[in-house]
Amino acid sequence: MDFHGGLFFTGIITILIVQYGTNVVLVEGRHHLHTSKKHKSGESSKIADSPVYNAPSPDSSSSSSDCPPPSDDDAPADDPASPPEASDPGNSTTSPCIFNVVDFGAVGDGSTDDTAAFRAAWKEACQAQSSVLLAPSNYVFLITSTIFSGPCQPGLVFQVDGDLMAPNGPDCWPKGDSLQQWLVFYRLNDMTLTGTGTIEGNGQPWWDLPCKPHKGPHGSTLPGPCDSPALIRFFLSSNLVVSGLRIQNSPKFHMKFDGCEGVIIDRLSISSPKLSPNTDGIHIENTKSVGIYNSVIANGDDCISIGPGCANVDIESVTCGPSHGISIGSLGVHNSQACVSNITVRNAIIKESDNGVRIKTWQGGTGSVTGISFDNIQMDNVRNCVIIDQYYCLTKACRNETSAVYLSDVSFRNIKGTYDVRSPPIHFACSDTVACTNITMSEVELLPFEGELVDDPFCWNAYGIQETLTIPPIDCLLDGFPETVGESSLYECH
Repeated sequence: MDFHGGLFFTGIITILIVQYGTNVVLVEGRHHLHTSKKHKSGESSKIADSPVYNAPSPDSSSSSSDCPPPSDDDAPADDPASPPEASDPGNSTTSPCIFNVVDFGAVGDGSTDDTAAFRAAWKEACQAQSSVLLAPSNYVFLITSTIFSGPCQPGLVFQVDGDLMAPNGPDCWPKGDSLQQWLVFYRLNDMTLTGTGTIEGNGQPWWDLPCKPHKGPHGSTLPGPCDSPALIRFFLSSNLVVSGLRIQNSPKFHMKFDGCEGVIIDRLSISSPKLSPNTDGIHIENTKSVGIYNSVIANGDDCISIGPGCANVDIESVTCGPSHGISIGSLGVHNSQACVSNITVRNAIIKESDNGVRIKTWQGGTGSVTGISFDNIQMDNVRNCVIIDQYYCLTKACRNETSAVYLSDVSFRNIKGTYDVRSPPIHFACSDTVACTNITMSEVELLPFEGELVDDPFCWNAYGIQETLTIPPIDCLLDGFPETVGESSLYECH
């Protein structure tokens, strides 16, 4: 996969070089002028000994009034889809401008609504180049649903060293606020969200709604409105870095990226209970040039989910579980087109999860999934360790369709560990009319976590090769290439 080219290197590689090659970055915990207020008893604690970037602390007397207004030459770009090249903060000779939310009236006692202070601090920080919006440590800031919009000056850092907290469930959610999302970052370029703090979603009252799976009487799911907010969403933005934070107990998805390009996610801790519904850890869609590294995710749904319109995604050194695994899809719902290409997952651990590495598509879709590599994945008591499911359906009412998303060039290498014997460890269910092609199996060794070996992997209309002997043996892959994979125009992606 050609992951090292184009816009990704112009905007993101500079940030990585600075982060790992020097000691000058912007996001160490800052001192402030106000007396710290301690966490209330029972509040979430911060990550112990979390690695943070090293930077000289700014003068504690810095305030928003010390920051010069931007010059005309520094005006933000009108079109974030065509961002300028990112500057190297290591070459900067000036200290960043610090906008401490406490200076804007934030109380940080865990019960006072601090939304207005954050909005005011954002408005000022957005206009200052290489500024830092600081939520300092030893505070708990309650915030309601908010959109932090741009364009802003480049180099903006949103630094959370204290705790940010969402309202406690639907009964506490302001009536005029969106039920779809909590914190939204919109139309931004060259922005960093980081710190040593915790972002708390207070998801339990949302998970207990009777319209959630298995939450109604006798394990049923009751009909009716079931909106729940995603915790953090980046929308139509580019050259982003998210690092160092603890994100937990989201009502729905913990973090979403929609329509973004050039994203680095590093050293995150994402957690929610195993049975919390729809709490995907990181979800991306219509997003390109993404790196997800060195993170630990435990939740009630997909650890990482990759939706339609994604390309050039690199996932490395991620630990998942309990979860539903790392998933591409679901794709092609409601006969839609889905195009996904050049996805690499390597050096990962998946444990105590319902799935391992998975590709899932609905019948009736079009488009293609190509250039997928799963390499060096350790499984620990995982059901469905390796799965392709082109019959994905949430009800029993789905009917057979003649079209499907075309899957090709998918490799599984060095997949080792143990599986839950309730399901075969390898399952390739490809479309009746649109075969999966060019599947490669190499150094796949999966043994029962407990119980007897399940030696009957499942294949349906799946073409590929075994480069080495697979354990359990998989003799059901078809040789060569099918005579047809359907009407080719339905599966072309540009």
